Amino acid sequence: MKTSTYQSKHPDENGHIPYSAEEDAVWRDLLERQVGMLEGRACRPWINALREMNFPKVRVPQLKDVSEMLNAHTGWSVAPVPALIGFTEFFPLLANRQFPVATFIRRREDFDYLQEPDIFHEVFGHTPPLTDHRFAAFVEAYGKAGLAADPKDHVMLARLFWFTVEFGLVNTDDGIRAYGAGIMSSPGELTWALESEKPLRKPFDPVDALRTPYRIDIMQPVYFVIDSFDDLFELAQSDLLGYINEARRLGMHEPLYKT
Repeated sequence: MKTSTYQSKHPDENGHIPYSAEEDAVWRDLLERQVGMLEGRACRPWINALREMNFPKVRVPQLKDVSEMLNAHTGWSVAPVPALIGFTEFFPLLANRQFPVATFIRRREDFDYLQEPDIFHEVFGHTPPLTDHRFAAFVEAYGKAGLAADPKDHVMLARLFWFTVEFGLVNTDDGIRAYGAGIMSSPGELTWALESEKPLRKPFDPVDALRTPYRIDIMQPVYFVIDSFDDLFELAQSDLLGYINEARRLGMHEPLYKT
């Protein structure tokens, strides 16, 4: 597993995490830049959810405040974790409606891109749609499927998360828009996913997504497009492990990137 150059921050007895003035300034600048890019690119439910979260503009949010907002909407909360956690920690948290959040924020030299998740990606990118019961139900069901899955299927199951929660697109009356956290928290990926003619945009099919390899360190060559968050809610009620078996039977797609 890749090691991190960042150190996680630990909440005190009151749940407060201390951030420096520079770390608060990085949050401020990241937030200002990304919010300015959302109109016409993010789906309306996501933008509405962001307004509902009401993140502070000039400092890093405190996780206890984020948890209070999520809990009021869908019973979710966030849990502080180190920068990198494995499936054995990840799935139980989701199954118990806790979203893991790395507590550090990127340095200026990593302002435009950071391969590992920081608190900006986790909180800004991931938590707004968790206020929507349909999206939240899918993420919970995904965690429970991970707990029930054979460990050999964890990597395949990660593809489903990747092409929905991280890099999902959605059809709207105004055209295709973004909702996945990896897109929403990255200015480069946001314009690439929606405005470039190079990536392939496919109607979402769970088995198709499970058969599709990806890389984490490039602009995505393929995105899957749902019709609404209702699709994710229906997916939450389905047999996710059965989809894995079907994907294995059909075999993996050839990657659309250089290996």
